[in-house]
Amino acid sequence: MRWLTLYARSRHVPASLAAALLSTAAVWALARIGGGTLGDPRLTMLVLAAGAIAFSVGLGGQDLGLDRTAAIRWMPRRAAHVLLCGALIGAVLSAVQAISGQQAPTAFVVRDSAGLAGLVALGAAWCGAQYAWIPPFAGLSVSLVVPPSDGVATQVLTWMMLPSGTTAGTWTAAVLAVVGTVVYVVGGPRR
Repeated sequence: MRWLTLYARSRHVPASLAAALLSTAAVWALARIGGGTLGDPRLTMLVLAAGAIAFSVGLGGQDLGLDRTAAIRWMPRRAAHVLLCGALIGAVLSAVQAISGQQAPTAFVVRDSAGLAGLVALGAAWCGAQYAWIPPFAGLSVSLVVPPSDGVATQVLTWMMLPSGTTAGTWTAAVLAVVGTVVYVVGGPRR
């Protein structure tokens, strides 16, 4: 169990979890002041993206050379890390929603959590762990700015905002989750 504690501390899991909880509480408090609810898809999407951005810091270690040359198998650990990030992102939001009594559809939360975890993993493999927050932030920005449309290209760009039953949103999140996780697991974070 000691190795798990050391791994979690080296990947900033406690600090990331605290940042995700703090950002969720801040959005919830601001929503209450503004008369909104956490059931609003825009606020749900904002909370999930903030959680993904908080957990993106831990996708790389302090010494990437050591990560690549260590005698342990990194692929299962990387896969577990990405899956745990996705689960924690959704769990934090679900816990705050349960406390507040304002629920978003579970399928919406699961879809966006999985897609954002894959997007962060893809960002770590593409940009490095220190810049892994850029793809989810860009995706959030595009989803908030692009007006809704029935076009498939627009639905793919705004997948985070689409209702949970939308085919384009579900497939986009699934592809991001699988491709991002596989690319990160196989290649690791960029130097």
